Amino acid sequence: MTERRWPGTARTAVAVVGVLVLAATVVATGGWLGWFSDPTISDAPEASADVDVVATGLAAPWDLAFLPDGTALVTERDTARLLTVDAQGSTREITRVDEVVPDGEGGLLGVAVSPQYAADGWVYLYYTGAGDNRVVRFRLGPDGPTTPPEPVLTGIPRAPTHNGGRIAFGPDGMLYVGTGDAGERGAAQDPTGLAGKILRVRPDGTVPADNPLAGSPVFSFGHRNVQGLAWDPAGQLYASEFGQNRHDELNRIEPGGNYGWPEVEGVADRAEFIDPVATWAPRDASPSGLAHHQGRLWLACLRGQRLYRVAPDGTDAETLLSGEYGRLRHAAVAPDGSLWVLTSNRDGRGSPTGDDDRILRISG
Repeated sequence: MTERRWPGTARTAVAVVGVLVLAATVVATGGWLGWFSDPTISDAPEASADVDVVATGLAAPWDLAFLPDGTALVTERDTARLLTVDAQGSTREITRVDEVVPDGEGGLLGVAVSPQYAADGWVYLYYTGAGDNRVVRFRLGPDGPTTPPEPVLTGIPRAPTHNGGRIAFGPDGMLYVGTGDAGERGAAQDPTGLAGKILRVRPDGTVPADNPLAGSPVFSFGHRNVQGLAWDPAGQLYASEFGQNRHDELNRIEPGGNYGWPEVEGVADRAEFIDPVATWAPRDASPSGLAHHQGRLWLACLRGQRLYRVAPDGTDAETLLSGEYGRLRHAAVAPDGSLWVLTSNRDGRGSPTGDDDRILRISG
């Protein structure tokens, strides 16, 4: 009797077995950990918000930081313009950074204001240049910069994607810098490199003596693309991070911690890696900027086109502004206690309206 075979059955069976063997092998050797698990947040209830539009007509704004008088400094990624925006929405260009070379996700990105600004006048920028990403500083006067840009941290690998860019001063007075792996996955696990890291330096760019790795600016590693930095009132640092295919992450950052990329995306439950406190499917999130506000963490999401607020332990998640204003790039707490949010619909991936891009103010 001749055995009957349905066309393609044997090949399909071999392919399925091959995929299962490959998956088992990869997991056993430490790769793809967590990639087959579900996100910890998949269905967050909607919450309402009182929203005012502060400013319109911006071009892919990327970051904002507040001066002591409440004026916001806002970067535009592709135009390389640094703007001031006041509470009434009046916008003024104060400088254009000639050294910026926009490239995909690169351009004029992070901005931070010195904690001693009233005394020293320093403003800090993270931007993509011809050969690297770098952090510079200059003194700002009433009519614009009064000194040329001074390098603070250079040699951060640049790329059209996974380019990092967020900078912020922590409560310890140190400058923290979020970088991406610049498309070189293994670089995130290299403790000697600057890619795929959170970096920590003094305001002048020198390395603090109490950094986890002596003489190195590396504060934590194993990151794919850090996009947001925020601290709670106790001084605990949190970071938002773009995942690849399965899990965007909210991480609680520990000095010297290894957050797993590229061996891990999401929760690995292995002692050598620190698991995220919350994860989302990229279609629902792609979180960029991060703020701590009213006891919660607020994540501005690009692909997800919404603003999440979640408890620091990853529970009690809610969504706001879902689809109402398009892609959201950043959220920051203003001196008056409101939350300012940047849209990012003119970044080449959004669907801008005539008013985009906008700055939104959430109160209450």
